[in-house]
Amino acid sequence: MVDVRTRNPVQGAAAGVGAVFLLVGVLGFIPGITTDYESMTFAGPESGAMLLGLFHVSILHNVVHLLFGVAGLAMARTASGARGFLIGGGAIYLVLWLYGLVVDKASEANFVPLNGADDWLHLALGIGMIGLGVALARRRAVR
Repeated sequence: MVDVRTRNPVQGAAAGVGAVFLLVGVLGFIPGITTDYESMTFAGPESGAMLLGLFHVSILHNVVHLLFGVAGLAMARTASGARGFLIGGGAIYLVLWLYGLVVDKASEANFVPLNGADDWLHLALGIGMIGLGVALARRRAVR
């Protein structure tokens, strides 16, 4: 657990981002919040489930969010781990954004699966996470 009395701001940001990923992963498994829930598959473009009616999801997609959340919370224990999570995770999301732009959404190569809304969210996540990791890593721990 992160000691909040001496937590660096980057640790708080990583923990917050990790908590949001956990929440999104859980919400992806809740019918009603995820529309067309009954059409969710493990992976691939044939999964018709949509988180909040907007973001294409599958079991694999939700599990990835849960794992990212766990990683964020675990790495938030240290300032260097938190910075690594934010910058490294942000870089992964930028690669995923680029992949989403070039992959044929109807092909089996779209295994996560992704749609246009996912693509632009991944761009925002990538930029935001890297920005937080760079900007907050230089700040001192608060007491």
